[in-house]
Amino acid sequence: MTRWAAFLRGVNVGGHGKLPMKDLRARMDEAGFSDVATYIQSGNVVFDRAGEPASVEKKLSILIEDHFGLRPPMRLMTLAALIDAEAQNPYPNPAELKHVHLWFLASAPATPDLEALQALKIPGEVFVLQTDIFYLHAPEGIGQSKLADKVERHLGVSGTARNLRTVRAMLELAGRKS
Repeated sequence: MTRWAAFLRGVNVGGHGKLPMKDLRARMDEAGFSDVATYIQSGNVVFDRAGEPASVEKKLSILIEDHFGLRPPMRLMTLAALIDAEAQNPYPNPAELKHVHLWFLASAPATPDLEALQALKIPGEVFVLQTDIFYLHAPEGIGQSKLADKVERHLGVSGTARNLRTVRAMLELAGRKS
């Protein structure tokens, strides 16, 4: 049995992509996912399930589509991979956890345009791309960042972002401390 973390993109945002986490947990339990837990309403789920990543992701995607009429993009990773992503974070002790964001990318970018992202930085911002995770420290807040909205375009790959507070909360929810 593998412990998984799923990050769903675009659910419960601005009245769109409505996916009640309580209902999702119940449906997942019924479908054989075990020890299911969610963090806030933005599509952060941890659970246990045997199987290969593609199979587990497909089962969860079909479940969400069948029961909720949605097919949100998702980044599924093992708990071990999430622990590693947090451990590799080059900005582990920011003044505020919400100022560090991790983009969990669908794959490693083949031809990322990091120079374009460099040109968009505001003073104090720093970022690092490590394989399929993009780390951004935006000490003025993500809302002030000019590059946050352009990360995927300039990396050439889709993904979903979570702040460090959420990542650490997911690790705790999964039963592992970071």
